[in-house]
Amino acid sequence: MLALKVHPGQDVFAGQMPSALLTAENDAASEAMALLLGPQVIGFYRLDFGAGAVAGRDFGRSSVGLKAFFLGAAWQGRGLGMLAVQAVLSDLKRRQPAPELLALSVNLRNAAARHLYLKAGFADHGELYLGGAAGPQYVMLREI
Repeated sequence: MLALKVHPGQDVFAGQMPSALLTAENDAASEAMALLLGPQVIGFYRLDFGAGAVAGRDFGRSSVGLKAFFLGAAWQGRGLGMLAVQAVLSDLKRRQPAPELLALSVNLRNAAARHLYLKAGFADHGELYLGGAAGPQYVMLREI
């Protein structure tokens, strides 16, 4: 997993693998997850079960935050993004049936990621989170 890299300029949105793994390891409410294609690690995401995990707030229903979701640079542009989101949802339903919502925030400048999330059924209700390290972010929710 440590070998995974994103394209130059994407790390401001997705972060770097060492820090993503360290964050997950140091946060008891987090789970670090690898995205696999057969035996090959192609991506990463972190589930955050902490209160206020996304945008620092509660969404009125049980939710889990999707953080640091990305495919490695070598795997981008192959149509795997939607499959990866579907795999996240399927795995989450199977292993953690309690949360009703999957919440995330995506930077306003990350149009490709926002498009993918909308296509995958995430709703954008117009809420912005202004506390992101890389600038304003759309807050998006999806029914699990």
